[in-house]
Amino acid sequence: MAILRLMFWRIVMAAVTLLLVSLIIFMMLEVLPGDVASRILGRDATEATLAQLRVDLGLDQPAPLRYLGWLGGLLTGDLGQSLVSSRPVSEILAPRIFNTVLLSVYAFLLYLPLTLVPALIQAIRRDRGADHIFSVITLVLLSMPDFLLATVLLLIFVIYVPVLPAISLVDQSSSVIEYLRAMTLPALTLAIVMSVYAVRMLRDNLIEVLDSDYVRMAELKGLSPRRVLLRHALPNALVPTLNITALNLAYLIGGVVVVEKVFSYPGFGSLLVDSLQLRDLPVIEATVMIAALVYVSANLLADIAAILLNPRISA
Repeated sequence: MAILRLMFWRIVMAAVTLLLVSLIIFMMLEVLPGDVASRILGRDATEATLAQLRVDLGLDQPAPLRYLGWLGGLLTGDLGQSLVSSRPVSEILAPRIFNTVLLSVYAFLLYLPLTLVPALIQAIRRDRGADHIFSVITLVLLSMPDFLLATVLLLIFVIYVPVLPAISLVDQSSSVIEYLRAMTLPALTLAIVMSVYAVRMLRDNLIEVLDSDYVRMAELKGLSPRRVLLRHALPNALVPTLNITALNLAYLIGGVVVVEKVFSYPGFGSLLVDSLQLRDLPVIEATVMIAALVYVSANLLADIAAILLNPRISA
């Protein structure tokens, strides 16, 4: 019961967090400079036409009423209509979310070996040459911004070894091979960015677990080093890394803006940038809320997984 009660309060806190995020998003967009009506009609529009368009778009209503209407739409699944194109926001978001989900899955599949292999090698070869080499590489990659890493990969795989496209443009008519080629560079960039944060923590956790008494007991029982490492040490070392992985999963959805813009990939992040430039408020609000939902949900799942895997924290 204690575990269920703790899980319930984590879910309640997640819901409250999302409510606060929605309020902050709406308030921040209210104070942004510029005017949507002026952006749509252009500089030559008269005050009368601007006023009429604001009425048609509902921008003449008080902010609290617009917030409550938007929040009610969110709760019922109605994301509203784009102020610029008059299309349903869900119709605009669907293909972009699909592209970003594909990119995220690809990046996560690359992230797993890029995290596990270096961490295992460093833990086994601690304080040796391989450990020092991987540590230096990790520190160098940690110091590189996303756009710089993306540019380096572009130089390597587009100019020096021209095997991948420089622009990752895809659409519904693209084949599976075209999707894979287009997504490889942005997915590799995302995977490297995520893995450098997790490798160091997993390495330290593995070293701590390998020095524990129950692992030494397993070694004394004659179990092979490989079985001790993969069956006993690694599962226990992964538990503290769950939060980092959850943050990385959230980053895949909400933090791909820079990477998608560098590679011109038509995904969720690039849509957010385009919407900000056009001041398309319903699209901005929907994209940010979806990113916040993924971020909060990933952390909630990580907390619940940690509770289930280690019930002692509920004591």
